[in-house]
Amino acid sequence: MSTLEKLTEVMREVFEDDELVVSRSTSAREVAAWDSVMHVTLMISLERAFGVRFKSGNVAGLKNVGELADLIDRLKAGG
Repeated sequence: MSTLEKLTEVMREVFEDDELVVSRSTSAREVAAWDSVMHVTLMISLERAFGVRFKSGNVAGLKNVGELADLIDRLKAGG
């Protein structure tokens, strides 16, 4: 399973939307339930799902799901 596929599964669970379609270009603005509180919930869920730890500086400037997936891949690779 690719990082994007697993990310999609986690997002569907967090946002309670089994029909949520996520692409690399998806941004928070495009997901109705993605507010600041849900952002924290999502980040915690992603840390658990991928076995990584985010630093606030890592995620603050992310523009879309693709950048988030790339960050997860870097963190999993030890970077």
